[in-house]
Amino acid sequence: MRLRDIDKENLVIANAIDQIVQDGFQGFSMNKLAKACNISVGTLYIYYKDKDDLIQKIGATVAIEFFSRTIKNFSPEMSFEEGLWVQWVNRADFTMKYPRKVAFFEIIKHSPHGEIILNSTTKFSDFRTIMKQFIDNGLHNNEISPMTFEAFWSVAYGPLYTLLNFHTDGKSMGGKPFVLTRKIMKEAFQATVKALKP
Repeated sequence: MRLRDIDKENLVIANAIDQIVQDGFQGFSMNKLAKACNISVGTLYIYYKDKDDLIQKIGATVAIEFFSRTIKNFSPEMSFEEGLWVQWVNRADFTMKYPRKVAFFEIIKHSPHGEIILNSTTKFSDFRTIMKQFIDNGLHNNEISPMTFEAFWSVAYGPLYTLLNFHTDGKSMGGKPFVLTRKIMKEAFQATVKALKP
């Protein structure tokens, strides 16, 4: 049996992410991936059972990395404003440092693989538990207004992701050049907190 090569595996992951971001699932194949990595197709099957297994394993790795970074220096016991700001900073830092991984995760999340990935490990349910506790604490402490989860998520994170999309594109509305700064982020954050308060 052939041994796994970590460098080769990392090359496969990086190329798979790039291909799926660039060409979507329709343009992605094991043959194309092997060629991009300068390896045989058989080598891919040392690491993955099939194409779906590859997508799901890489998707889970990226998701765990993203969620872990999201809760860095975060506690659900923080005040709502402090905790939300820590998450905004963590999400922004990850997105700006790893735009391809984030683009890949967005594609995966809205595919049939999304639920399989999110149900594949307890790390995701742990993240959901932490976030639920944080929101429940905010409600209990009268720091945020009661609303549906979807409305909350849209108001709490929608402005940040709009700014991050502008930053990734390098332009805002009407093609105006744009770079996200902490000052702009804080401005949007203050408006977000105000909108969520009772």
